[in-house]
Amino acid sequence: MQADGRRGDPRYLPIGEHGLIGDLRTVALVGTNGTIDWYCCPRFDAPSVFGSILDADRGGSFELAADVPYTTKQFYFPDTNVLITRFFADDGVGEIQDFMPVERDNTEVDRHRLIRRVTVVRGRLPFRALVAPRFDYGRLPHTVTQDGGLTVFTSPTLGLTLSSSVPVEHDGRDAAARFVLREGERAVFALDRAAPGVEPRGCPLEQAEELFTATVAFWRKWLSASRYRGRWREIVHRSALTLKLLTYAPTGGIVAAPTTSLPEQIGGRRNWDYRYVWVRDAAFCVYALLRLGFTEEAEAFMGFLDKHVRLDGSCPAGPLQIMYGIDGRRELPEEELPHLEGYRGSRPVRVGNDAVGQLQLDIYGALIDSVYLYNKWGTPISSRRWDELCTLVDWVCAHWDQPDEGVWETRGGRKNFTYSRLMCWVAIERAMRMAIQRGLPADMPRWRESRDAIYRDIMEHGWSERLQGFVQHAGEEVLDAAVLMMPLAKFVSPTDPKWLSTLDVLGDALVSDSLVYRYDPEQSPDGLEGPEGTFSICSFWYVEALSRAGRLDEARLAFEKMLTYANHLGLYAEQIGQTGEQLGNFPQAFTHLALISAAFNLDHALG
Repeated sequence: MQADGRRGDPRYLPIGEHGLIGDLRTVALVGTNGTIDWYCCPRFDAPSVFGSILDADRGGSFELAADVPYTTKQFYFPDTNVLITRFFADDGVGEIQDFMPVERDNTEVDRHRLIRRVTVVRGRLPFRALVAPRFDYGRLPHTVTQDGGLTVFTSPTLGLTLSSSVPVEHDGRDAAARFVLREGERAVFALDRAAPGVEPRGCPLEQAEELFTATVAFWRKWLSASRYRGRWREIVHRSALTLKLLTYAPTGGIVAAPTTSLPEQIGGRRNWDYRYVWVRDAAFCVYALLRLGFTEEAEAFMGFLDKHVRLDGSCPAGPLQIMYGIDGRRELPEEELPHLEGYRGSRPVRVGNDAVGQLQLDIYGALIDSVYLYNKWGTPISSRRWDELCTLVDWVCAHWDQPDEGVWETRGGRKNFTYSRLMCWVAIERAMRMAIQRGLPADMPRWRESRDAIYRDIMEHGWSERLQGFVQHAGEEVLDAAVLMMPLAKFVSPTDPKWLSTLDVLGDALVSDSLVYRYDPEQSPDGLEGPEGTFSICSFWYVEALSRAGRLDEARLAFEKMLTYANHLGLYAEQIGQTGEQLGNFPQAFTHLALISAAFNLDHALG
């Protein structure tokens, strides 16, 4: 059966019908039907082992479910990233507890354990399991053998071992099991990477219990550092836990999303690989986590920059790339995987990202703002890091007036984007604050001259008298939700008449039931075909802009409405579609960090 691109293809769950588990090195998506349909091993950007979310027939999956008609409910064990999928059937109630223990020993960085614990809490239920890995995005063959109670999957590049407390059979390619549990009984499946030189290990029921307890304790201890006590504590903490899951512990990098090629339009071509460290996204994550009191993640990201980001002033796109690999690598060649049909027929499936070579000037403001906040709320900036920051600021002073590809990574040519100019202003202004506060050496006359020149440029060329609003870029009267960052970045007063007029214009043109489109692709061609959904980070920016403008009733209503568009676990993809579905890579860091910021500021405004 071939996919026809219909949203209702029964072989694919909706994107939002998934939960996320992980071990700070990689993640797995678990569907509400109990199937793991996305898992890359041993790290975020490795080729997929289970990828049926991108091709139901060729991608591979780990199915585990009740073997009778059922309905399900999925939720997280409170204050953790341990996921529970509950099955309701005529003869009983069963649960799958999915989690990945977080290894503390750095010698174990390449050894991962995915544990699926099955239990019946009422009655009696039969279950079935099918473990069908497809290595290297389904491109590599593999063999299956059994050795001492372990089922071993071996491909030319990766091996996995499956231990199980119930009998497992295999056909040379996949492993399967059928079993019955009564009330109070449990079964365990544990999938490990077969690391070279590491002895394969089983997972008895007692050990699974110990690992479950330790994993719960890890997440609760981490979350206990949160200082947030506001009105939306549960959803804010879920966003924080999600951002933490997107952190690659060995380097401190934070991925924009843990998936690739989930479409922004079903059947469309807006499909990208987000499993990398975008400077912008990671810097904003640092801001959100610092707001809540998590300084360790900010320090780890600063360490990532320190160790892996080479400031090369000779590069045409500037001393910073817009993104890096989670290990700091600079080359991320983009390729298409034509053998995969894509989610519900949404070709192409892409790995790598050619946008790595784009010029996006806004990243300097995002990064320097995060350094400014880390200097303020975390650890004072070191002398060496200050020298590096001065290099960045000097480069911005010399290049802020260049056209670039902009924050949305358009592939329609470089333009003089207002948002890019805004964030160049932020870069210089925050550096000047640090220099003054700490008495640090800086070329203040030059910085001040450039900062003021950018301000005047935006006020003159970024403003449309006819629209009575700030526009996407100079020369054309096109709106862009990115300018919602103007008051958030303290560029303009949130009650400035020009800004209040812009807020009204954006509300009329780009807002639909609290949901915000980032721009109109027909008015501002971005080099790609087809429409897209509303952009969830923009929706939360809109909430914060309303809040800062004193329109608190509108802000609270818009925020509460946005919360109803989350999935059943409080997770968001990149976009919301026409009928309220999650679209794009999932879950997306950008959305969750903006939720945290909006909740924090709205709480403060409401008192």
